[in-house]
Amino acid sequence: MEKQDIVIVGSGCAGLFAALQFPADKRITMITKEIIEHSDSFLAQGGICVLKTPEDYQSFFDDTLKAGHYENRKESVDIMIRSSWDTIRELVSYGVDFARAEDGTLLYTREGAHSKPRILYHEDETGKEITSRLLSQVRSAHPNVQIIENTAMVDLICQDNTCRGVVIRRADGSYDIIPADYTMLACGGIGGLYKHSTNYPQLTGDGLAVCMEHGVALENINYVQIHPTTLYTKKPGRSFLISESVRGEGALLYNAKGERFANELMPRDLLTEAIRAQMAADGTDFVWEDLRPIGEEEIKNHFPNIYARCLEEGYDVTRECIPVTPAQHYFMGGIHVDEESKTTMEHLYAIGETACNGVHGKNRLASNSLLESLVFAKRAALHIIEHYTPQDGPLPAVDFSAYEPAETLAARRKEAILSEIRRLNEHEYQ
Repeated sequence: MEKQDIVIVGSGCAGLFAALQFPADKRITMITKEIIEHSDSFLAQGGICVLKTPEDYQSFFDDTLKAGHYENRKESVDIMIRSSWDTIRELVSYGVDFARAEDGTLLYTREGAHSKPRILYHEDETGKEITSRLLSQVRSAHPNVQIIENTAMVDLICQDNTCRGVVIRRADGSYDIIPADYTMLACGGIGGLYKHSTNYPQLTGDGLAVCMEHGVALENINYVQIHPTTLYTKKPGRSFLISESVRGEGALLYNAKGERFANELMPRDLLTEAIRAQMAADGTDFVWEDLRPIGEEEIKNHFPNIYARCLEEGYDVTRECIPVTPAQHYFMGGIHVDEESKTTMEHLYAIGETACNGVHGKNRLASNSLLESLVFAKRAALHIIEHYTPQDGPLPAVDFSAYEPAETLAARRKEAILSEIRRLNEHEYQ
């Protein structure tokens, strides 16, 4: 393939938002493993945090650090919070329709571990609203961005600790290279490595794997978040998230005896522990969640997709409790990056869930993921623009025949990532 200025691996909100920052004279190629709508950004239900008022700064900062067990990078948290309103204004300029009162003022909701409401939302599909608007903007106003679907990154093209582009495998199994001055990894999380996850199954840590193989620094890759409430089912496939927002609006949790057993607005990791302990005590695979305190009208208006999905499973949340159980949800660790989203390899950036800039610490605060992804995606793009240096000269040779079959490569990389996570967990608890 012809040389590009920037190649972006991934098509979620981070990759799309980064693409929108580049000037029209930059040739950009974005690749995605499946169709572009199959990114986890489309699945985000709850909302996006914002610094509601200047007086809320310390509370927002403290809530983020407390949820992260104070292992957060404070500088990154500060950047995210102070950049939040500029990010929201840009989203609104692209047509993102956040919930508003009749007088036009924005509405805010609250989720677990937040000391006050500061979360903007669009029904119970905020991620879909944001990501679809970004995608529409890329497609309609940025002809310099080429999107290639059903294409996987197999490897980085590296030379003297400098990234020169990526090796790809197309849907028909053929290989190609995309040489580029700059490479941005926006590959999402690692939920596809787990049996029970809210993530799409193709999210298997590809960015993490290639960085491991090329000696690019990683950070806290054993920091994996389990969401406390997904709809319990015996059916195979992706777990359906029951958003934390429902608990922020009044939903309650009950054990097998119909007794409350935990503070529903605890941080996710602590509530997950409480639910697992209760399931063990009850001898069940789930606990009960009651959305009825929210009220029928509010459920149907604020959470229409949760309402509809539960109906498909045979539950009317306006009339009865639903069974919920924890499942893997988010990846706080990742490829180590600085405050400009630079990795330890030159000309290689990482953004979104695949990156670790330290915002989330050991446990992510609810609805910080979309904000963090957007803020640091933009910082990465602006840093590339400011320091743009073309890469000329011959590329290192790439031998396509050296790559394993897709299934073999995926299995090997899965075991490599999970083995390293197990090793780090064992070390942590020694």
